[in-house]
Amino acid sequence: MHMTPDERHEPSVSILMHICCAPDATVPVLRLRAKGYEPVGFFYDPNIHPKQEYELRLDQARKLAYIENFELIVGPYEPERWLAATREFWHEPEGGLRCPRCFGVLLDAAAHKAAELKIPVFTTTLLISPHKDVHVLEQVGREKGAQYGIAFLAEAFRKRDGFRESVNLSKEYGLYRQNYCGCIYSRIESEEWRAAHPQGSSWSHEDQKDSSGKGMPRR
Repeated sequence: MHMTPDERHEPSVSILMHICCAPDATVPVLRLRAKGYEPVGFFYDPNIHPKQEYELRLDQARKLAYIENFELIVGPYEPERWLAATREFWHEPEGGLRCPRCFGVLLDAAAHKAAELKIPVFTTTLLISPHKDVHVLEQVGREKGAQYGIAFLAEAFRKRDGFRESVNLSKEYGLYRQNYCGCIYSRIESEEWRAAHPQGSSWSHEDQKDSSGKGMPRR
């Protein structure tokens, strides 16, 4: 009988796990293993700005790979490719029309890498974030998977207090937690928000969830 990627697999079945940042990967690694997968991490994040921030997040992904003992593949840093794909929507707020374009760049690379490695299914740690629309991520992921002949696992990692658990694990592991999504536009928006709200951070609403699957606004 054919099994969908959402069903339980026998142990040691590989899944390519796109990693947006180390904190967001903490819980997915554990939950994927509980479902019978062995994650192969893929750090591909040309959206991250500036380069120093990219290097810091990559270092933290390597730290997590060591702690949780999984293979980590590092993709190329291609900010020009990401900017070309999203520049049309530079004026959009975080969570607007720019995000699906960003997801497309990241998940296209992940699907391509999975097909190249002959890994039959892939997913992304972006699915744990309460700031991301999981329905859009699922649509983009399935489209990219279909292009390369592989399945996309749209696992709602943020359910069952997944995001809160990732915050706690990040503290336990001593991982750096960023205060903006990663791109130059979200950094500007985050800095403007924090300047207007000196008592809080636009990335600190860790307990906000939306059962509809839509990302929560940072305002």
